[in-house]
Amino acid sequence: MNTFSMLTRPLGSIKEWVGYFSGREMPVLSQTAQTLEHARRMIDWVTSRDIASIVLCDPLMAVRVLAYIQPFRGKYLNSDITTIAGAIMMLGVNPFFKGIGIPATIENRLSAEPEALRGVSRAIQRSQRASKYAHDWAFERHDVDLEEVTLAALLRDLSEILLWCFAPKLAIAVRDRLAADPSLRSQAVQEEILGIRLIDLQMALCDAWGLPELLKTLMDEKNSGLSRVQNVTLAVNLARHSADGWENAALSDDFREIENLLRIPRQTLLRRLDIPEEFHARYLGY
Repeated sequence: MNTFSMLTRPLGSIKEWVGYFSGREMPVLSQTAQTLEHARRMIDWVTSRDIASIVLCDPLMAVRVLAYIQPFRGKYLNSDITTIAGAIMMLGVNPFFKGIGIPATIENRLSAEPEALRGVSRAIQRSQRASKYAHDWAFERHDVDLEEVTLAALLRDLSEILLWCFAPKLAIAVRDRLAADPSLRSQAVQEEILGIRLIDLQMALCDAWGLPELLKTLMDEKNSGLSRVQNVTLAVNLARHSADGWENAALSDDFREIENLLRIPRQTLLRRLDIPEEFHARYLGY
């Protein structure tokens, strides 16, 4: 097992950041570890879909699975595996449990870093909400594969989650700088404190870990002309802007873009998002 250590100062290049994270075991949520262990004990009755539903609640577990299958994919298939269900079907349930082992948990690793644990928990909760939004909208749009869009949204902020896990002092510095001056752009603050943009690190990690090209496409805002990419981006934006409630000034723009994507009126959108009635007047213009 790789040793766990905290990074306290920024590294010199994207390549160094990728090397650092690639040498670490990805911890998972304790809830994920417990649920997987229960499924392991019920192995004769669980299906690949059952396991996928567990993995898709945890971005770090999802990336562990995708990275794990890459050598197998090259041996047996000519195309990428772009879903967790597909990955587990390729491996088989028994080989999945043997190969994935018993992962370390975030809660144990960060037990002495309560602020970091709160930070990574918030980031993961945002990712979970983003994946739910992305799934619901992909279903509404009759997307060709719901899980591809769901998975891309779940993993979109992976580099931020890793920062909280392995470099919490730097993650806190970025958070506090943005809180002190909300007018600053997050990518500018990342470059100031980390020396890199997290989206660039994200894409570099995808390359280094052999993640499917399609997922990279769906996570890259440079491809914003594609409706599936818009689906992912808007889900991530909405989850981020609504993390502290429904009063963020950016939400009006989010709602307008989501309406255009889904082709539904504002009132319908507000109801589908379960936004409390007291906020409707704010966003309906009356």
